[in-house]
Amino acid sequence: MDEERRGTWFGFGFCGFGQALGSGLGRQVHSPEPVRTPSGSVDVCRVSASWSYTAFVTRGGRVQLSGAAGGAADGYTDAWASEELLVLLRAGPGAGAELQAWAPGSALRGEPLWSQAVQEAEHGANRDETQAGLLPLLPCARAYVSPRPPFYRPLAPTLRARRLELGAEHALLLDAAGQVFSWGAGRHGQLGHGTLEPEPEPRLLEALQGLRMAEVAAGGWHSVCLSETGDIYIWGWNESGQLALPTKSLAEDGKTTAGEASGLDEDGSEVKRVSAGEDGAPAPFIAVQPFPALLDLSPGSEAVKVSCGSRHTAVLTRTGELYTWGWGKYGQLGHKDTTTLDRPCRVEYFVDKQLQVRTVSCGPWNTYVYAVEKEKS
Repeated sequence: MDEERRGTWFGFGFCGFGQALGSGLGRQVHSPEPVRTPSGSVDVCRVSASWSYTAFVTRGGRVQLSGAAGGAADGYTDAWASEELLVLLRAGPGAGAELQAWAPGSALRGEPLWSQAVQEAEHGANRDETQAGLLPLLPCARAYVSPRPPFYRPLAPTLRARRLELGAEHALLLDAAGQVFSWGAGRHGQLGHGTLEPEPEPRLLEALQGLRMAEVAAGGWHSVCLSETGDIYIWGWNESGQLALPTKSLAEDGKTTAGEASGLDEDGSEVKRVSAGEDGAPAPFIAVQPFPALLDLSPGSEAVKVSCGSRHTAVLTRTGELYTWGWGKYGQLGHKDTTTLDRPCRVEYFVDKQLQVRTVSCGPWNTYVYAVEKEKS
């Protein structure tokens, strides 16, 4: 990131516990607003949001908590927030670092619940860059942290993990070859293996074999990955339209929209699912999508980053536009209202303000975005 083009963090959605999110007035923010942290947001390079609190990490190594959990401490390079556990990576001498797990309510005082020495080489290279941190994947890429015991969980060395995301009950792993693995509970189709059965160990997502993936994201009970060519694949629970597929709950409210998505059948063939058209034909509403579906964002758009909330999805394009959809009760979609959408919708605030979005990080019920001013031609 160019130093002269330092940008601003914005937030929108749920802030019922007083977490820094735009102005923070009331319990929710419906449109993007600059984040106001006690130390300011200019120097923030990492944001990790849980339901009741948010962790901010600055380029200077300060971690600061906002919301139901408070406190601040220096000397950290990454943070990962959950309701059960706050995981921090503390910089050490050389390539060394210390992984620490704290009770969120500890205010970062006293001693962590547990700590462990790790190698920090992979984190240290980009510690000043404004982007998502690697946690809960550890820097060694051979283990990850879980919010529930056992907290430290080793990975098979053969997986060669590059990125790991945790949903409410499942995990997604992206390996060095661009392949995706999933495991955990599968009752909402969030594993993508075509069944609702659980998987105790990482299992290759066969429906995506031969397609190199660049990003993965896990929502509460849905999953998304982006290919190296900018395509979006999405699967799992669609209760609030978070898959951008027709959902019955919105149709009953008269809010669902016509749209089309492609899925991959068990043999790799393409399957079309089309919502109700102008002729009023019945729509095959999708409650659970157990296979990856190929989602069309908008003509010519290439998706480069993705993040998921509990039941909403946010995708960033190569040109710096932000699209959101799914559950919108607290304004977490950023469209100036609390509408729930089962189709991708561009967040016009950043277009109107001539801003390019560089990073998006969703909490369960809110969304944080880092944006810079567009270069003048």
